[in-house]
Amino acid sequence: MAQPNGTVNGTVNGTSNGTLPALRTQPKAIFFTDFDGTITLQDSNDFMTDNLGYGVELRKKGNQDVLFGRRTFRDSFQEMMDSVKTPYDECIATLLKNVQLDPHFAKFFAWTRENNVPVVVLSGGMQPIIRALLAHLVGEDAVQHMQIVSNDVKPRPGKSINEYDGWDISFHDESDFGHDKSLEIKPYAALPERPIMFYAGDGVSDLSAAKETDLLFAKAGRDLVTYCEKENVPFVTFEDFSDIHKVVADVVEGKISVKEAAKGRL
Repeated sequence: MAQPNGTVNGTVNGTSNGTLPALRTQPKAIFFTDFDGTITLQDSNDFMTDNLGYGVELRKKGNQDVLFGRRTFRDSFQEMMDSVKTPYDECIATLLKNVQLDPHFAKFFAWTRENNVPVVVLSGGMQPIIRALLAHLVGEDAVQHMQIVSNDVKPRPGKSINEYDGWDISFHDESDFGHDKSLEIKPYAALPERPIMFYAGDGVSDLSAAKETDLLFAKAGRDLVTYCEKENVPFVTFEDFSDIHKVVADVVEGKISVKEAAKGRL
């Protein structure tokens, strides 16, 4: 685990801190988080695969293959999304009706804004779906105050995304993850003096980020907990964002250390 040193200054590979978006307000802490199944109760990509694609059984098999190193997340996720032929606008409409927000996220997000703790969403999902769901669930103003780094969507050759079998995932980078979340965190971790960094996640898309911050929140009962225990990565479980809110506030206020907070399964 990387270690924080307090105030913010210095450079990374010759790049001024000012170019790192989450440092613009000189925060004491930064909260990086997964989106699907972490901020939301349901994973939008899993929901599409289970209900519009090849179904639960094949999706769970793919996740297990990734978790135990038998295939890459990128290949598994590409296969999942390829199984969904529904026009993209219909996918979004379906998700807006079925995906719910963690009931405690809005309160936590309000606290982060009041206490200068930037929230950075790092998602293996697709930008249009994330933005549509956030705007629907917490409001457009909230979306404007979050940095969102994710994959995107693109039309298949000769088609529109809003026709049958018309869209394809556009990956964020060339890594085996499709979106290697650690690449967004590492420039902050490399600073000689920096804020405390948190990360919250639940599944196989979070494996690359699991070791990069000071305190990892892993959703209870999900694949990320299994990975952390297998790889001896310090973490603490959470049921919902009320658990995260209490711990983050206590760490930021100096009541407990990140080491004291990393209690594993609760």
